[in-house]
Amino acid sequence: MKKICLFLLIALMSFQGFSQQKTLQLEDYKRWSRIVQPVLADDGSWFAYSLRPNGGDDTLHLKNIATDNIERFENGSNPIFSSDVQHFAFFTQPGKKKSEELKKEKKPVTKTAFLKSLGNGKTFEVSRADKMEFSEDGKFWAVHRTKPEGNKNSHKGSDLVIHDLESGNVMTLGNVEEFSFNKRSDKLAYTVSAEDKIGNGVFLLDLHNRSTQVLDAEKSDYKHLVWDDHRADRKEWGSKGKTLAFLKGVADDSLIHTAYDLLVFANLDNSPNKHQLEKDNTALGDLVISDLSRVYFQENGKGVWVGLKQQEAKVKMSKDTIPNVDVWHHKDDRIQSVQMVRAERNRRNTDTGLFDFEKGTLTQLTDHPDQSLVMSNHNRYLIKRDEKPYVSDINWGVSPADLYRVDVSSGDEKMIEEEVNRPLEVSPNGRFYIYQKDSALIVYDLENDRKVNVSEKADVSFMNMDHPYPHENPPYGVAGWTKDENHVIVNHEFDLWLLALDGSSAENLTKIGTDKEIRFRLANLEREEKWVDLDKTIILTAYGEWTKKSGFYALEKGKEPSELVYDDAMFGSAQKAWNTEKVVFTRQTFTEFPDYHLADMRFGKPIKLTNANPQHAEYAWGKRKLVDFENGRGDKLQGTLTLPANYEEGKSYPTIIYFYEKMSDRHHQYSMPVYDDRPHMSTYASNGYMVFMPDNVYEEGRPGTSALDGITSAANKLIELGYADADRIGLQGHSWSGYQTSFILTQTDMFKCIVTGAPPTNLESFYNNIYGSSGTVHHGIMEIGQVRMGRGVTPWTHREDYQRENPMFHIQNINTPFLILHGTKDGAVDWAQGLELYNAARRMGKEVIFLSYPNEGHHLTNEANQKDFQVRMKEYFDHYLMDKEAPTWMESGVPHSQKLYEMAE
Repeated sequence: MKKICLFLLIALMSFQGFSQQKTLQLEDYKRWSRIVQPVLADDGSWFAYSLRPNGGDDTLHLKNIATDNIERFENGSNPIFSSDVQHFAFFTQPGKKKSEELKKEKKPVTKTAFLKSLGNGKTFEVSRADKMEFSEDGKFWAVHRTKPEGNKNSHKGSDLVIHDLESGNVMTLGNVEEFSFNKRSDKLAYTVSAEDKIGNGVFLLDLHNRSTQVLDAEKSDYKHLVWDDHRADRKEWGSKGKTLAFLKGVADDSLIHTAYDLLVFANLDNSPNKHQLEKDNTALGDLVISDLSRVYFQENGKGVWVGLKQQEAKVKMSKDTIPNVDVWHHKDDRIQSVQMVRAERNRRNTDTGLFDFEKGTLTQLTDHPDQSLVMSNHNRYLIKRDEKPYVSDINWGVSPADLYRVDVSSGDEKMIEEEVNRPLEVSPNGRFYIYQKDSALIVYDLENDRKVNVSEKADVSFMNMDHPYPHENPPYGVAGWTKDENHVIVNHEFDLWLLALDGSSAENLTKIGTDKEIRFRLANLEREEKWVDLDKTIILTAYGEWTKKSGFYALEKGKEPSELVYDDAMFGSAQKAWNTEKVVFTRQTFTEFPDYHLADMRFGKPIKLTNANPQHAEYAWGKRKLVDFENGRGDKLQGTLTLPANYEEGKSYPTIIYFYEKMSDRHHQYSMPVYDDRPHMSTYASNGYMVFMPDNVYEEGRPGTSALDGITSAANKLIELGYADADRIGLQGHSWSGYQTSFILTQTDMFKCIVTGAPPTNLESFYNNIYGSSGTVHHGIMEIGQVRMGRGVTPWTHREDYQRENPMFHIQNINTPFLILHGTKDGAVDWAQGLELYNAARRMGKEVIFLSYPNEGHHLTNEANQKDFQVRMKEYFDHYLMDKEAPTWMESGVPHSQKLYEMAE
């Protein structure tokens, strides 16, 4: 009897504890925080991160992993550790509210740089900071300051504070504009920009003896300091850091571009050698060295890359006498709208040249905005891409280009391949370049001028044959290059393959991926490791295509991958500490926020480093399960179903279907409550809803009917399984799925209500419209992009197809209430698309409400608007799916005269 009473007591307590969980509401969202700017110290002993609450200010956290002690800094950001892990630095600045007040008062919002000793806890701070960094050896900390408030001097220089962390000494250099440590940390170069250019120059501070050397000093502007070790590996730091380059010039008010000299100082450890490419060098012709591009060194340190610009004279004109007209001509290489969007980018575009300062020669390697170089570590040859022959207004989903091998010393070019749609990458040493041509993977050897089909020996395809769009299937990509420089590792759908660069062999490294439908990829835990060493253990990521499990495996040479951790969860952000065998990573599930964990290199003995949202446990959340189904064409599909909190087996529930294309891979994604324009599974499940996110596939030429087939099949499966109440199912979709929901709206009465956001609603008018954000015409997305009508399938050549798939041609069939969301400044789907649907439905007497948000883009970004839409969307679903009373805005609208925003100051 006592045992029975005890059991009943425990059960009652458990029930009471569970029943006390709260339902999640919009006002609770402010309690949730995201983790931003995570940083692991190089020895794995400290971890820093900021918590950013919804609508709130960041709090920086510094965690001692050994002691579990956490120190917090309000409004802290941009944390960095010194390489010797003796010091920690970060910025602070006023919170959002104070910052807005300062901006309204037209006062500067300044940052303060903080330094903390991780040994004795002592702190040091520098106000008005705009940049800070440690020297690579961790012995110096430099902070660049902004000018004091009220300083209206035209020069750009301000104080640079340098803290010697060993001695504790602090020195300040005045009027500094730029500064740069070399990687060896024995020198600091800086430029001076002073009033009237008096004292301007480039100076070199010896960090050992504090002596200063003048490299160049004239009444000029100095820019773009760069050391020869800028891109060097750590093993090269000792032999580099002895050569410095920068630009020097004086603006001419009669010319658009300042003509700069390039100066290079070599042998800075001893007697410096000065090399100079002067602005009037005959090799430049009408070109100038431009400050619109950074300068940087060639891998061998013998050359410097520069940006070149055609000089132009300034022409003074008055807009009062100049007509304001854009001439749209059929012979334009690019349509006027593209030219407008790209105008600033083109203004800043530069051609590329290489200055060999030992020989004193300049070689120009590009001469058109549609040409580019694939930069690499090779000192003689580079790949040049020329897109000029394939310039188009239309975004066809690829950027075809002719490939050339270019000799960087002479500028001589040799054609490699015409019209390459799928470039991949260059090897770490710059010798090999891999790209896809038709269905083959081709490796080009730049040194021997030889092309090899490296995929020929493989009995599988490395193209994504499930790519959903009707154009050339893309490759799965390159995983890495082997240390022996004889092989490239490429991704297959599931496995990793080792392909010989001479085409002689192809080996499945991971062996089991295809059979088990587990997708293996290199984890790339080492930040600076360029090659893959097959003689060492390789860590792989793993993802189960149908199970949605994920984790990490270890791969030993000649063996099958062995499981390290493989769970019903989603892992991410894995990164190894530089100086120790520890790795940090995130783990999340629908009910588990993606907190950070620390483990050994085999992911054993994990330690939880963060607990960003402990309040999660206070709320009823729901859970997820996978649901398999088929569409009417027999395609095997899957979706992730969010069950409501307090779910009762056998009971059917009001259901929202939220979809796009493939959604099931979000099965283990935490449903973070944030302000945006999407339905959050956590909120709706907490309030008694089912939410289903199904996958969908599309038949070419039938985007709408494919969506109708897939989504109704998904809904019917939920009804068949007893999950969904057949009379209480709603739809929600945005953008591409906004089109799909709009089409489904006109084809079936299956759904109780529909919410559609930023929807393309009229395929015929949409076809000839443009992306406001890029200026490109919609022809590409309509024919071979998401809409998938088919290449060459236009509204005038295939009118019946367009009318069949066009929501606007079926308005008369609508019997379902629906809600439209659209921002008036949408740069992807013009606001008029939402307006067309509203006007047509209103004309036909349909139940439609249009929520138009002025000055918002494709997604809502203003927090007040995000909250507003979240409230209205939930009220809309609550009314139709939960039988709750409709608010006034749904019953009778909101007259413009009563719009609160118009009444506000």
